[in-house]
Amino acid sequence: MHFVLSILAIVLIDLSLAGDNALVIALAVRALPKRQRRIGSLLGASAAVALRVGLTFIAARLLDVEFVKLAGGVFVLWIAIKVLRDASDPPEAAPSPARLAQAIWYIVVADITMSTDNILAIAGASKGNPWLMFFGLALSIPFVVISSHLLVSLMERFRWLVYLGAAVLGQVSAEMIFTDPFVIRTLRPGPALVRAVEAALAVALFAAGWAMPRLRWGR
Repeated sequence: MHFVLSILAIVLIDLSLAGDNALVIALAVRALPKRQRRIGSLLGASAAVALRVGLTFIAARLLDVEFVKLAGGVFVLWIAIKVLRDASDPPEAAPSPARLAQAIWYIVVADITMSTDNILAIAGASKGNPWLMFFGLALSIPFVVISSHLLVSLMERFRWLVYLGAAVLGQVSAEMIFTDPFVIRTLRPGPALVRAVEAALAVALFAAGWAMPRLRWGR
């Protein structure tokens, strides 16, 4: 019974925490041709999960290492800006062949920097059982890939979802930066300041996404 309950807990954890990772994948592969989207999302998610397995045993320590979450937050913010720049390209612009490898790189690095809490949650639910831990990390692949494909389909129909996705990444980026031990020790930001910066960055990225195509296309 405990084993079954642990499996159910892991499934629920994967479902509840797959959103941010699926969003990163969707934004990273959105500009690729359809066939390459599937390849990029599957390879990126698989490589990220393989690295998660190796990071599981040091995940708790990573949270306390200065500059890890700070660097991850800056990288996620950079991805959001890059996605908005790509989204503002004219509709007839052809995707570069190098974008597949670039998208996989984005997915792997962003997933690892954003998934420490996910790794810890699965490690806790598995209660030290390595098979349960591997099951939980492997199960996150189909959840994330399926969710990302759904998001890409929606983004193709509703361009404003790309801007909203970048805004969410901006909020995640600010949260990661302000929870880094170095930033906490140096700036001692209060909850109100953190929430204000998260909201301001999200709004700024959404507004930039809306304005950039009009400025670049002359509309």
